[in-house]
Amino acid sequence: MTSLKQLIKEKSRQLGFILAGVTSAEPPAHFPIFEDWLKRGNHAGMDYLAAERSRIRRADPKQILPECKSILILALPYSSFRIPHSPFRIASYALGDDYHEVIPPRLKQIIEFIEEQVGHPVPNRYYTDTGPILERELAQRAGLGWIGKNSMLINPKAGSTFLLAEILLGLELEPNEALVTDHCGTCTRCVTACPTQAILPDRALDARRCISYLTIENKGDIPEELRPKIGNWIFGCDICQMVCPWNRFSAPADSALEADSALRPSALDLTLSSVKFNQRFKRSPIKRAKRRGYLRNLSVAIGNTGSAADVPLLEEADEPLVREHAQWAIRKIRNGKRE
Repeated sequence: MTSLKQLIKEKSRQLGFILAGVTSAEPPAHFPIFEDWLKRGNHAGMDYLAAERSRIRRADPKQILPECKSILILALPYSSFRIPHSPFRIASYALGDDYHEVIPPRLKQIIEFIEEQVGHPVPNRYYTDTGPILERELAQRAGLGWIGKNSMLINPKAGSTFLLAEILLGLELEPNEALVTDHCGTCTRCVTACPTQAILPDRALDARRCISYLTIENKGDIPEELRPKIGNWIFGCDICQMVCPWNRFSAPADSALEADSALRPSALDLTLSSVKFNQRFKRSPIKRAKRRGYLRNLSVAIGNTGSAADVPLLEEADEPLVREHAQWAIRKIRNGKRE
């Protein structure tokens, strides 16, 4: 007879999740490491991570759902480093629809399926990068992979190009065996390749130097000494995953997360009005950076890769944050005499 857990996994696969595993509701053993990471200031401006209520809930899943008995961890694959023809780069997960819109309806379908199978309502909470839980540790406990040197969860058959989601359940399911083997070995390609040296020796990141943080979560100036290292990235970064040998096994992207050619960035985006920006990126994760952040990032990327032909566009910057970075880009282009 097929177990409930197996039925749930089969339903998850039908909904596009390439990995599914179960772990218990026990507190994460590595929470003290997370606390130390916060104390060192590696969370940069993400103060919500250090908030007391958030920390209490991350320390124990039952602080989120008191009835929690099991946690289902799922993975949905995204595009693997392919971008429409453009001089600028966007992190692969952001090339399609916003996963915050794509994944939750599927999680709800899984919950409805579980309740149909057991014949009664099941207490639950579900998240995809939206809840105060240490999802990568829980995913490792559920057997989905190991934590790589770049802090990403890596699966030996799917690499790291997937998004995690979690369902806390007031239902007892048999937990999977944790994957405890470290398959990174002596490889340090990700550490070496990171242009800003953001990867720390303890398999964590210093967000203050991470291109993904600087171009997305950071709402202020990008430190001037780091701007040249950002290269042509205008939203997020894939470098540490691009060089990871395990990503030769990356799964094809879910159809909703495949690259959308309409998002192809260009220097002309510097002329986007607020209305046009909101219309164009309505379904995209890029809207998280907001117009000013996107144009700030684009200005830096143009400064690193553009030419004198881009200067008139940079000179049109219409608000202080963008203007400061555009002026930096103009100086860099003129000093480099790029035609």
